[in-house]
Amino acid sequence: MTARPGTIAIRGRLLSFDADPAIEAEARAVRFIEDGIVVVRDGLVAEVGEGPAIARRLDPGTPLVDHRPHLVLPGFVDPHLHLPQTQVIASYGTELMEWLQKYTFPEELRYGDSGVAGDAARFLLDTLAANGTTTAAVYCTSHPISAEAFFHEAGRRNLRMVAGKVMMDRNAPAGLLDTPQRGYDETKELIATWHGRGRLEVAITPRFAPTSTEAQLEAAGALAAEYPELPVQTHLSENAAEIAYVAEALPWSTDYTDVYERYGLVRPRALFGHCIHLTGRERAALAEKGASAIFCPTSNLFLGSGLYDLSASRAAGLMTGIATDIGGGTSYSMLTTAAEGYKVLALKGQKLPAFEAFHMLTAGNAAAMGLQDRVGRLAPGLEADIVVLDSRATEAMRRRMERVETLAEELFALMILGDERATVATYAMGRRIFDRHHAGRLAPKLDQPPQPKTPQGGESAQ
Repeated sequence: MTARPGTIAIRGRLLSFDADPAIEAEARAVRFIEDGIVVVRDGLVAEVGEGPAIARRLDPGTPLVDHRPHLVLPGFVDPHLHLPQTQVIASYGTELMEWLQKYTFPEELRYGDSGVAGDAARFLLDTLAANGTTTAAVYCTSHPISAEAFFHEAGRRNLRMVAGKVMMDRNAPAGLLDTPQRGYDETKELIATWHGRGRLEVAITPRFAPTSTEAQLEAAGALAAEYPELPVQTHLSENAAEIAYVAEALPWSTDYTDVYERYGLVRPRALFGHCIHLTGRERAALAEKGASAIFCPTSNLFLGSGLYDLSASRAAGLMTGIATDIGGGTSYSMLTTAAEGYKVLALKGQKLPAFEAFHMLTAGNAAAMGLQDRVGRLAPGLEADIVVLDSRATEAMRRRMERVETLAEELFALMILGDERATVATYAMGRRIFDRHHAGRLAPKLDQPPQPKTPQGGESAQ
């Protein structure tokens, strides 16, 4: 194997998913190599296989970062969060509709300032990297500058990100309202400038039916018809008061989902946040049209919104992603998010085994976002977004691991006890963007592969 610029090899205990363990047998779904190497060339996975065999063929000039005994997985994918809510996360004591009015909307008024939006984008992307998240679907505010600031920062880091300017023309402060025409025009300008630039995608983003008039939903539908490949993101059936408002404001609708169906917003790559209180008809309609439900457990618990029914979604064939929903959600960690998801489902009499959870965090969420051909697995040709996890990151985790006997047990304990402290390193297109031993240090320039570490604590370079 001949080394060339832009080539790097990453060694560790490799875990990826070829299928959903909830559907396929473990042997078919789970791909685990106890000592494996991922070869990255020009930002893409070039080869995945047994470590000793690949190591013997590596050119001596190829940088090899040895993360053994840590786990090496595809980078986490977070399909629902809010850029402007990083400073209202953990705000006390209200349900959804009051929470928006009391905390979220006043905060979002600040995001017409490019400095505020840029600072938030830098913080959010730094924090996601520290938690091993390499792809996300992000709501900005109704100010186009907020989306521009996010795209600028994500593009500078060469990240695979989806984001959109919120369309919102009612039930919010005047400083946050656009109009149907402005929402359409400003989204279209963002598409022309940013969509497909590097690894960035623009999402059509009507916040939700309570904050968009029918005229604006029609404008969002027009965008969806003009750009059938674009993602759509909005909220659906999160809270009882929200559902009641929609029924009263739009009395012609059969149900909440019917509103989005009427305007052509239910389709593949449409991400519907929450989906807690759906009827059987709604689940069937979402599934039939290829949309995705996004389960947001920490947010649903924090705001008292309700408990997601994963079994009912699966029975209907409705694809489900799992997300942090910062800042109604209370943790940036996808591990913590999965742990809380486990507890939510336990209250519903359902289970979330470890393999199913880690599939959701990676390949499952990538598929929910329509990005399964780009990210979510360690497979040749996919983008080399990678997270390295230490299942013994804390004293409590080390003690628990002394009694672990199987990979499934290790992963479950990592999910329940782990958080950002478990992140050893995060890579985007093979470039290290987070290193827990050098937190805060700038990542290498985009045209340089990450350099091997000095031998240290089981993460030596060879």
